[in-house]
Amino acid sequence: MVAQRVKPLVRILAEGSDDTKGLKRTLGPWSLTAMGIGAIIGTGIFVLTGVAAATRAGPALTISFIVAGIVSALAALCYAEVSSKIPISGSAYTYAYATLGEFMAWVIGWDLILEYALGAATVSIGWAGYFGNFLTAAFHVTLANTWTHNHWDPTPGIVNIPAAAIILIITALLVKGTRESGAVNAVIVAVKITIVLFFIAVGIGHVNPANYSLPAGPATGLGGYFPFGWEGMLGGAAFIFFAYIGFDAVSTTAEECKNPRRDLPIGILGSLAICTILYIAVVAVMTGMVPFNLLNVASPVAFAALHVGLPAWVALIISLGAIAGLTTVLLVLMFGQSRIIYAMSRDGLIPRSFAAIHPTLRTPVFSTIFFGIFIAIIAAFTPIGVVGSLTNMGTLAAFILVSIAVPILRKQHPEISGGFNVPFGNYLVPVAAAVTALGLMYFLRYGNPTIYGIPIAWFGFVVWLLLGLVFYYLYGRAHSTVGRAALDGLAPHDPRLN
Repeated sequence: MVAQRVKPLVRILAEGSDDTKGLKRTLGPWSLTAMGIGAIIGTGIFVLTGVAAATRAGPALTISFIVAGIVSALAALCYAEVSSKIPISGSAYTYAYATLGEFMAWVIGWDLILEYALGAATVSIGWAGYFGNFLTAAFHVTLANTWTHNHWDPTPGIVNIPAAAIILIITALLVKGTRESGAVNAVIVAVKITIVLFFIAVGIGHVNPANYSLPAGPATGLGGYFPFGWEGMLGGAAFIFFAYIGFDAVSTTAEECKNPRRDLPIGILGSLAICTILYIAVVAVMTGMVPFNLLNVASPVAFAALHVGLPAWVALIISLGAIAGLTTVLLVLMFGQSRIIYAMSRDGLIPRSFAAIHPTLRTPVFSTIFFGIFIAIIAAFTPIGVVGSLTNMGTLAAFILVSIAVPILRKQHPEISGGFNVPFGNYLVPVAAAVTALGLMYFLRYGNPTIYGIPIAWFGFVVWLLLGLVFYYLYGRAHSTVGRAALDGLAPHDPRLN
């Protein structure tokens, strides 16, 4: 049975222990933490906060970030344990294969492809918008709508060249190698954090406490701190959950870590903690500077600076920070996707060519280039629309399965020592992580358009999974290395590891 095809953990660990044929180990704890920050701080804080405040949560968006941060923290604890015990490329896909079996591994792997591909495409379109604004403000150069928008944008064009171009540049950087891409990421992350702190410092003196409790009205809902009620606040948490996507991508670097059992938990938990603190501060300052109903703009942080009369150069610096932030998000999302594809290809579930490693660069060149071109095409010709919500759906589903994997891994392999352990027993944190993630999936319906009465985020997610099941039964199931070994009677016994 497909559900019984559990990939032996001893085999999974062996695949990542070959230092001559496997991926090159170059990443330490600080590189991983910087990578997590690079992935997390970006679209969520620079683009989506305005929409979330204006249409969902109002000033209570600060609490929305706390709620989303708690859900992410619970999942991060589970990721930290499983990734430190199964330090192999593939993230949630690999963890599911070792605990829940091949079928669920395929579902989550296909799901992660959706998360990273659409997430990267979404971020690149936002990057292109900030890049155009920066050129106009700094050099008085305005790019033609024909080449910066697609046919379906509110301002129609033909093709979004800047969005596709940044994807191809990131692709080339990832092909070159993880040491180079990690070094570039670390520099940009330092710039990004500096500019975020700069906004907090200059903005806090312009906070008007009255903006936290506006009177009721057509544009301000019920008024007060919760203008759209608690449901709106939770809907805001589900929507801006996109802001936390990225820490899970750190776990995809397992085979390139110098000491994964120690460094992965540091990278995952450290990056999440730093970003949560920064998010809460930025949102509290921004909604205090500007009435929330005015924040439904493409660049809310820069808009807030201009709204209170700060000099234009302040907004220009913030825009530069947004460009840096979105660049590092792209870097980590595309890095993560190439490693997911690499792991799935190595298992035979997708064509083996995607697992090909360059003999000198030691990076998965074919999968990186293939999906780089694929994402660039999506970015060039597709509007942002609801892809942010679809990305959230994919991430939350991955969180649920990783949470389930923790108690199963402990039960099946109690002998595994070392690494990080989730506190408070086998079930409390994993169950809480799964339930809260499921709750955010439910609240994604808030403010989401519908198809046949179904929120489009739910509908699109189900359609994507159905397409994945077709591919699995037509190709993956027959070519699975685990399945073929079992049919040949060669499936290795899964012995205790210590």
